[in-house]
Amino acid sequence: MHEIPETRQTLLVRLRDASDQRAWEEFVELYQPVVYRLARSRGLQHADALDLVQDVLVAVAGAIDGWDPDPALGHFRSWLFQIARNLTVNALARGGRSRGSGDSGFQHLVNSLPAQPDADATLFDLEYRREAFARAAALVRESVEEATWQSFWLTSIEGLAIEEVARRLGLTVGAVYAARSRVLARLRRKVEKLEGS
Repeated sequence: MHEIPETRQTLLVRLRDASDQRAWEEFVELYQPVVYRLARSRGLQHADALDLVQDVLVAVAGAIDGWDPDPALGHFRSWLFQIARNLTVNALARGGRSRGSGDSGFQHLVNSLPAQPDADATLFDLEYRREAFARAAALVRESVEEATWQSFWLTSIEGLAIEEVARRLGLTVGAVYAARSRVLARLRRKVEKLEGS
């Protein structure tokens, strides 16, 4: 079972130790899908998106020592998003060519790319939250009875009526409410722990 890092700050400090394989595994597990989906949403093909993920990971590994965890200077996700966005723009600008030369043709191509940093940042944050929820949900599901999980899933995710779920699962309406509430509380704690709140 994968454990959620104690806090984001702790994980980030651990990333500075290149030999801390567990820290890097946790980091990759959480952020790889987020960066991949950002790359795909910006138009990169599957293979190019995978390459971009690797480029982002290499960039983070090379720059993590210089990142200042002072919240006044910005959150880590903002810093990571900026790296991912810049590398995505570079990949789009290359468009099959080897490297941009910095000439006016290259600059024109970069300038013609849609300027949507707010939309990209929102997408990046949404993808991060989805990934955090998926990790937390997997951990919580392993720790509760199946009927408890189904009470939550069927009512909160699939949107079925409490009464219908109670009938399906052979539980009382109160038991479904209680089970759903317990799972939601556990999910909230896991996500907060993951985000370092």
